[in-house]
Amino acid sequence: MKKLLATLAAVLPALALAGQGAYNLDPSHSTAGFAVKHLVISTVRGEFRTFSGVVKLDDADVTRSTVEATIDVNSLDTHVADRDAHLKSPDFFDVAKYPTITFKSTKVAKAGKDGLTVTGDLTLHGVTRPVTLDVKASPEVKGMYGETRRGFAATTKIDRKDFGLTWNKLVEAGPAVGDEVTIALDLEVVKDQPKAAAR
Repeated sequence: MKKLLATLAAVLPALALAGQGAYNLDPSHSTAGFAVKHLVISTVRGEFRTFSGVVKLDDADVTRSTVEATIDVNSLDTHVADRDAHLKSPDFFDVAKYPTITFKSTKVAKAGKDGLTVTGDLTLHGVTRPVTLDVKASPEVKGMYGETRRGFAATTKIDRKDFGLTWNKLVEAGPAVGDEVTIALDLEVVKDQPKAAAR
């Protein structure tokens, strides 16, 4: 009986993880971008160049899936050095005080054939609020070296004022910076390979 219990103790965790896969973000094939209105008439786009994340996906039951990500705010790039410096200043992100943006999922649900809705806690500028990402997921494919990869395209919109990013300036056309920020993520992830048992 003790032998049976010991065997079950060893096997059950593996069964619980069956159908699950942990995928690490491949930043060299991923982008984390944002867009916001400028003077009402145009859209300024930027991205964060340094970020990491882990997706634990259960295809059999997506509700058991989880997502976690961290962005280095100092890697912000809008292709204009002066604007980047202003965005990193206390007027906006205040990177000296709040160097990272984090996301941790609280709920994952199926949405249509290839879609997911991922709800989670976004922490930005020291403020944590729930956001929901609309996600399109690709099937698994094999990479150039036999590794397993997947792709995810995710979008959401936030009001920057909800996160304490309130700086603005009124001009003739209206506010210099829009309040609504569109976030667009194009992510490629690589599946963890099981480690060989020690001999």
